[in-house]
Amino acid sequence: MEHSHVVIPLWASIPFAIMLLFIAIGPLFFNHWWEENKNKLIVSLALGLPTAIYLISLGLTHDLMHQMIFDYVPFIVLLGSLFVITGGIQLKGDIEAKPAINTLFLGIGAVLASFMGTTGAAMLLIRPVIKTNSERKYKVHTILFFIAIVANAGGLLTPLGDPPLFLLYLRGAPFEWFFHLTKEWAFVNGLLLAIYFAFDTYYHKKEPVINVEKDHTQIEKLSLSGTYNFIFLIGIVLSVAFLNENYLHFIHDNHYFGFIREAVMLSFAGMSLYFTPQMLRKDNKFTWTPIIEVAFLFLGIFVTMLPALLWLRDNAATLGIDSVAMFYYAAGSLSSFLDNAPTALAFHNLALGMVSEGATGLVAGIPEEILAAISVGAVFFGSMTYIGNGPNFMVKAIAEENGISMPSFFGYIFKFSIVVLLPVYILAQLLFL
Repeated sequence: MEHSHVVIPLWASIPFAIMLLFIAIGPLFFNHWWEENKNKLIVSLALGLPTAIYLISLGLTHDLMHQMIFDYVPFIVLLGSLFVITGGIQLKGDIEAKPAINTLFLGIGAVLASFMGTTGAAMLLIRPVIKTNSERKYKVHTILFFIAIVANAGGLLTPLGDPPLFLLYLRGAPFEWFFHLTKEWAFVNGLLLAIYFAFDTYYHKKEPVINVEKDHTQIEKLSLSGTYNFIFLIGIVLSVAFLNENYLHFIHDNHYFGFIREAVMLSFAGMSLYFTPQMLRKDNKFTWTPIIEVAFLFLGIFVTMLPALLWLRDNAATLGIDSVAMFYYAAGSLSSFLDNAPTALAFHNLALGMVSEGATGLVAGIPEEILAAISVGAVFFGSMTYIGNGPNFMVKAIAEENGISMPSFFGYIFKFSIVVLLPVYILAQLLFL
């Protein structure tokens, strides 16, 4: 983004604050109205259009165009392609829900999340996990740890893993740079899996004998259909890794050539739609609703967020966030309640505004340790509430659809994320950041 010399007042971020408030309280206070995607679009347009007109009147048309064309479009194309392709892979079966089996499921999810996205891994595994645990009485803890590990902490190793990392990749962080975060990924996921194993062992012992017997006898072998979709998934991984200006130098001359990557991703998604039988998608309960919801909401978020991003960039030095640990906790705490993707961009902008002339050792224009703190904070803390990351709500909805009584918005925070997750995330910071 070119540096604009227009001074943006802080009050111009009010539509962004209102947008995020709608996302936080909509599901709690006017659930039925908010469930309709068209109402989400109405809110996005009602807040986004006046913001866009205001920015254009200040002469910031270039910044607005850049935000929508080079950040919003690639973001939605990546999420949409992953959503379509993983929706064509079906894992069926019901094996015995022993603590070791459940922990293995979550561990596989932690690895898959970095390569097929937290949304893709969560959508692939949540139904088999529920089916496997269907004979058990105590299963809420399994869904909670599933949200923490598969839908969030697992996605730290590549830009495909979690939306905030993809946006930081678009801002210049190399694809392979994220592998530097392997120790944080291994520590947090390993510790969460160990805690989960202890919880599940405790609850498994409490299970009524009849449930354990039923679980032992009602076995359905695991089967995977739509496996050719993994070829399209690999295609998406390679597109993100190699179809960029590091490898295709002609993109330097014309930014719009960068959309070769999006065109290739969309063609893989198209092939997945063409080759996957409709019955398989129907069986998988595949609908377009979740991705349309994301597209409509983020339309409003990306427009209304721009004044906040520009303000942050211009006022970074005055905010007093100056240490690696502060970046981690600030990015983390905002990622808990706001969506973690725009939060990561906001802190990237904040760090950009603090870089002194002639600074060296920069990645994506900012010091490497600060980029690590923003990435790790945004990904891990996305699991602190149901609204921190896209798949959290989808997993909760599918669990409730299957008769599992999930904690309320605040119940989740006080009974799970503050007591279980937060100590793990504090430990990770003390050890690594």
